[in-house]
Amino acid sequence: MTIRTILVDDESLAIQGLQLRLQAHEDVEIIETCTNGREAIRAIKTHKPDLVFLDIQMPGFDGFSVVSGLAVVEPPLFVFVTAFSDHALRGFEAGAVDYLVKPVETDRLADTMERVRQRLTEKRAAEEVVQLKEVIAEHAPEAVEGMPEAVDAPSASRYEKLINIKDRGQIFRVDVDTIERIDAAGDYMCIYTGDNTLILRETMKDLEKRLDPRRFQRIHRSTIVNLDLVKQVKPHTNGECFLVLGSGAQVKVSRSYRDVVARFVH
Repeated sequence: MTIRTILVDDESLAIQGLQLRLQAHEDVEIIETCTNGREAIRAIKTHKPDLVFLDIQMPGFDGFSVVSGLAVVEPPLFVFVTAFSDHALRGFEAGAVDYLVKPVETDRLADTMERVRQRLTEKRAAEEVVQLKEVIAEHAPEAVEGMPEAVDAPSASRYEKLINIKDRGQIFRVDVDTIERIDAAGDYMCIYTGDNTLILRETMKDLEKRLDPRRFQRIHRSTIVNLDLVKQVKPHTNGECFLVLGSGAQVKVSRSYRDVVARFVH
């Protein structure tokens, strides 16, 4: 899978430095470089890249103006690259995959590219489903009814490894391996990592799509647990049971979800 990429920065040295670091990622193809926002909008509309590394502070159109200027077309994935970390909140609110602070560190860039690959895998799988349904609709329209809206990839690589959570005016980068359980409260999720609790504004349905179901299972209509961090199963009355997690927390498994959890907990 080749990742067609555009770099946007008003500083030529910044572009050269990013080009140098991206050489380590053989699947990245840099198809264009731009030195201002207007150039970037034209290049993105012309080349339709998969990914854009976008500086924020530039003369004329800044990075956020570039994103806004592409509202009427299908946008690529964006990674903001800037010398100013105080733009991070606004960057994630604009839908960026990640936010890198100059000078870009090799390890952080590697994490970013892993997130990009995950997003592109999901996006391309969804596009393939749409194309398949169009072909079937043309030749066998009756077969389209009942087809799933998406296809679940068998590989765990499509699931998130890091989740960005905006909480208390800060961005927390949470390794999903450390997530012990998730409790739903309306459109908000309480993310427990054993030593911390963070609030994420997202529905449980959407969050479940981002987590590997072989590890993260719903055990109650409002609770998801990381099965790798279950230390003990304690039977309870009425066919229910409790899971004891690594932190010592106990969470109840409702009867309707007990059979699901039994496939993973032995």
